[in-house]
Amino acid sequence: MTYKLFLSKTAHQFHKKQKPKTQKIIRENLKKLEQQPHPSPQSKRGDKEKIILKGIQGYRLHISRTYTAFYQIREKQKEVIIVELMTIDQAHKKYGKL
Repeated sequence: MTYKLFLSKTAHQFHKKQKPKTQKIIRENLKKLEQQPHPSPQSKRGDKEKIILKGIQGYRLHISRTYTAFYQIREKQKEVIIVELMTIDQAHKKYGKL
C-alpha cells in the first residue's frame, strides 16, 4: 500500500533552505511515509505520533532528533501531506502545549 507524498509550500521552502546533506536526510525520512505513514503500536521508537493540531487530527515525525515534520493522511486518496517542517526546537516552542 503506497501513499503519494506532497509538501506544502512552507514545508518545501524550509527543505529548500537546508544544506544538501540535510535535505537528503529529510527527504529519506519523509519517503518512509510513503510505505508506512501511521505510527506503529509495536514500535518502541517514538519517531511517529498521532496528535491533534488546532482541533485537526494529524501526525508528527521526528527526523534525526533534529527536525520535525507535521503531516496529515488522506486515506481515500492514499496521500500524505507534509504540512510543516521545522527544527525540533521550533516545534517544541510552537506546539509545546499539545
